[in-house]
Amino acid sequence: MDSIISVPLPDNSYSIYVTDNGLSTIGEKAQQFNLGKKILVISNPEIFAYYGETTVKSLEDAGFTVNYHLIPAGENYKTLESISHIYDTTLKYRLERNSTMIALGGGVVGDMTGFASATWLRGINFIQIPTSLLAMVDASIGGKTGVNHPQGKNLIGAFYQPKFVLIDSSVLKTLPEREFKAGMAEVIKYGVIWDKTLFERLENENNLHSLNNLSTDLLNEILTRSCQAKADVVSQDEKEAGLRAILNYGHTIGHVIESLTYYQTFVHGEAVAIGMVAAGKIALKANLCSEEEVIRQEKLIAKAGLPTQIPHYLDLDDIIANLQTDKKVKAGKVRFILPQTIGQVIISDQISTDLLREVFKR
Repeated sequence: MDSIISVPLPDNSYSIYVTDNGLSTIGEKAQQFNLGKKILVISNPEIFAYYGETTVKSLEDAGFTVNYHLIPAGENYKTLESISHIYDTTLKYRLERNSTMIALGGGVVGDMTGFASATWLRGINFIQIPTSLLAMVDASIGGKTGVNHPQGKNLIGAFYQPKFVLIDSSVLKTLPEREFKAGMAEVIKYGVIWDKTLFERLENENNLHSLNNLSTDLLNEILTRSCQAKADVVSQDEKEAGLRAILNYGHTIGHVIESLTYYQTFVHGEAVAIGMVAAGKIALKANLCSEEEVIRQEKLIAKAGLPTQIPHYLDLDDIIANLQTDKKVKAGKVRFILPQTIGQVIISDQISTDLLREVFKR
């Protein structure tokens, strides 16, 4: 199952290669670009133990000089301190302006590698090899890079596009089931915001809990349709001036939940799933969509084995206060992405605090 999805942009267009045997061809792919000889692969210990050898060998066989830097796994390591450690390694191996960093890992590794690439020597080459479903369909595409600040998620970052994205679906075989389900949250998101056909395709499946329940055809459809949806949106709005904000569906409240639980309780996709359910309830309360469609969304999220409720122990005032620190706040108003119908959402800053309190209390 090989497919190529293009992300056409004014200055830095690139392609997403979807394959089921990609890691062994990364060196051959990289040769097609003007990347210089030095490559730094950035990963975490567990992913590198599985896939580092194949990746490094392919690159070395293609004539590149390859070194690596490992970051401990987890959102709590997505910090400026970790970025500083990457800089130390780039100095050690004397990376130059035409050198390349490769992100081999999930969204955390991709975000940090992209940010390090964007800022080292004011920008060096960058390649994404996502190894989680969430990173494949979302984090690796679109050029958003960054790290967290103690006061909020992804507050420090840059838009920086990769040279290309290589998605090897075979690496999902080693993905823990919890992480697979977390990735399904982003897939469902695309169904709600952009691709009604994808949503209905998922509705017709009996079980979305694990990779083992998906046929090869369905996995291919999930990857290609999700990547295409993201590419469609990003190509129309690279720097989030307008339309691209819809990709944050479920993230506004999701980020609050992650922040208030100190990134310890939920993985990102789980928080997004809760955020999508909450957004549906806000939209229903604001008379923007029908109860039937809110129920359909919640049922599909539950079918994927994802949480649907804001934890009861989170304080209502803390949730409201934390919303105000979100990057999407504009002129003091929180912008929500809210569903109108399956496949279509709107951006609204007209949701009152009173309405939010009523929804969250329930």
